[in-house]
Amino acid sequence: MNEFNRNLSAPLPSKNGISPSYIWLPEGHWENALTFLSAQLPDISPDIWRKRMDKKEVCDAHGNNLQAESPVKRGMCIYYYREIENETRVPFQEKILFEDEHLLVADKPHFLAVTPGGLYLRETLLVRLKVSTGIDHLSPLHRLDRETAGVILFSKQIQSRGAYQSLFQTRQIEKTYHALAAHLPLQSFPLCKSSRIEESKRFFMMHEVAGVANSKTLISVIDHRDNIDLYQLRPSTGKRHQLRLHMTSLGAPILNDQFYPVPKPVGNDDYSKPLKLLAKSIAFIDPINHQKREFHSEQSL
Repeated sequence: MNEFNRNLSAPLPSKNGISPSYIWLPEGHWENALTFLSAQLPDISPDIWRKRMDKKEVCDAHGNNLQAESPVKRGMCIYYYREIENETRVPFQEKILFEDEHLLVADKPHFLAVTPGGLYLRETLLVRLKVSTGIDHLSPLHRLDRETAGVILFSKQIQSRGAYQSLFQTRQIEKTYHALAAHLPLQSFPLCKSSRIEESKRFFMMHEVAGVANSKTLISVIDHRDNIDLYQLRPSTGKRHQLRLHMTSLGAPILNDQFYPVPKPVGNDDYSKPLKLLAKSIAFIDPINHQKREFHSEQSL
């Protein structure tokens, strides 16, 4: 049920930019491969599974093609391609800002997920870039929310990927975001906002709790626009939804935020109201050539 880890070798090739997904067999007994897949992935009909098997698009970890009656057992891993019928087209285009032997830097639009998941498969930045560039081993080096636009780095080479990933793990990356939110006349800037952020009981949401801080953001004001300010946010940690939570806790939720402070009903995206959060720039010392690298989004709020 996960997309295959592109650091490893998959028994199925990418298909139109989409890497195979996989599912492990847990404890239990199933008569055959079709019985197991139909039980675990009930949204896919048995007839569709049979057609995929006939096209040799379902196999085990060794690349052996599976048929409906193929025996299965605990610990086995089955590979297949995810498909989403009538996937909604995201009407905004990404742009490649920079590319060399090891890195690809993209400028992501609002509403476009970075990687496949849930309702998004072909309409994701990774799949679009893999199709347009033909780079099968392309892999994002960090996260960026679907609602957030801006600069994001991708690795092109498996051999050098770890060196770039270590920059994020050791906090050697400087990220700068821009955000639009309410003016805070009683607050002095710049300020350093720190808090402890943990997962909430609400699906996909985070919240601040008491305890030792595990998130930190330097916040300043760039421009005053009537009752709305343009803020610069510089996180030194990378907790999920950190910037959105920190602005909300100050009393200035980022404009058009569908999650904070109160989650809005899930529905179709309103493309006229993107989240006013932009990953404006990213800077680091390149671990390969030891040169200073800095990339800026061409978008603005």
